[in-house]
Amino acid sequence: MSILIINIKELLQVRDSNILKVSGKDMNVLPTLKNAYVLIEDDTIVDYGSMDDIINLDADKVIDAEGKMVLPAWCDSHTHIVYAGNREQEFVDRINGLSYEQIANRGGGILNSAATLQSTSETDLYEQSIKRVKEVMKLGTGALEIKSGYGLTMEAELKMLRVIKRIKQKFPIKVKATFLGAHALPSLYKNNKEAYLDLVVNEMIPRVAEEKLAKYIDVFCEKGYFSLEDTERILTAGKLHGLIPKIHVNQFNAFGGVALGVKYNALSVDHLEELNDDDVTALQNSETMPVALPSCSYFLSIPYTPARKLIDAGLPLALATDYNPGSTPSGNMNFVVSTACIKMKMTPEEAINAATINGAYAMGISNLYGSITRGKKANLIITKAVPSYNYLPYAFGDNHIETVIINGEMI
Repeated sequence: MSILIINIKELLQVRDSNILKVSGKDMNVLPTLKNAYVLIEDDTIVDYGSMDDIINLDADKVIDAEGKMVLPAWCDSHTHIVYAGNREQEFVDRINGLSYEQIANRGGGILNSAATLQSTSETDLYEQSIKRVKEVMKLGTGALEIKSGYGLTMEAELKMLRVIKRIKQKFPIKVKATFLGAHALPSLYKNNKEAYLDLVVNEMIPRVAEEKLAKYIDVFCEKGYFSLEDTERILTAGKLHGLIPKIHVNQFNAFGGVALGVKYNALSVDHLEELNDDDVTALQNSETMPVALPSCSYFLSIPYTPARKLIDAGLPLALATDYNPGSTPSGNMNFVVSTACIKMKMTPEEAINAATINGAYAMGISNLYGSITRGKKANLIITKAVPSYNYLPYAFGDNHIETVIINGEMI
């Protein structure tokens, strides 16, 4: 099927050459084309340009986007969208004064979700998860990284990864799977971390690799969870089995996790709410993408990733949701972009770049996603009529999306 979108008020993130990411000052540059058109054939962007130059173009469906913006669909590079149940009681507990760490220490947090998921059937887990996937697609997300990590047993981790595989097969949205067996220490191993590390390294990782259930490997590298030494052991084992590192670092403490991620050529280092000069230095001259999760900071009332520190140092930055039941029960990338502008002092141009091309890079897919480029996948957002693209993060409480196209299909 072919789709022709005409009379576009402004076409955003137009890249003639297929760049993979933008960094530093370039993040404040968002290439656009006014009074434009885009032509889609099947699942691919085949042409775009000025309406002044449109000649004899025909399509199965023509969409008039007068007064509207068109931009690439969001690329959400960090989610835990496959989970069972919810944790709204912990939300109330935090209102009443308990910290995230205190809740975790009394058996809540990740262990709470793991217990629920372990007792949930694969079919039920799939049905719960696809409701969230459908919702984020309507909100403009066209590419999604999904982590395991709420299983914490061999059986439950594999169950999560099989659900992720089913989502990948059944939905047009681009999905990348990450194995996060080292998300927390299960209660059974609370006095024997080494035994759980042995299970992850010697049994889980080989099985995940054998069944080709994940592309990436992740570790919650944080005090009270997994140390630098633990993380290094897991990343080493993952790389031996062909899994690429993407790690949680610096959510609550900065103690060398960023440098470790760079050492192991991590595709991304995610969270970074706590960041020091050594972390910034470690990221410079690396290929590792820093990823900020502002809606997690919003929900937990913890510091926001210092975006200006990273960007002003010449580094790239991506934005993602961290969609999960405990610290970010939302997959709304529109809110993430607005929050990045409001709380992290990112410009709209920087935030849109971070949520599209750089988000795609943090998933390893920016060769085909994240920009309006001939030959890339047709993942697009058509907004409602708006005065400018600055209005998208400005009016943060409104839904500005009229139509979403994912893989050439109208959602």
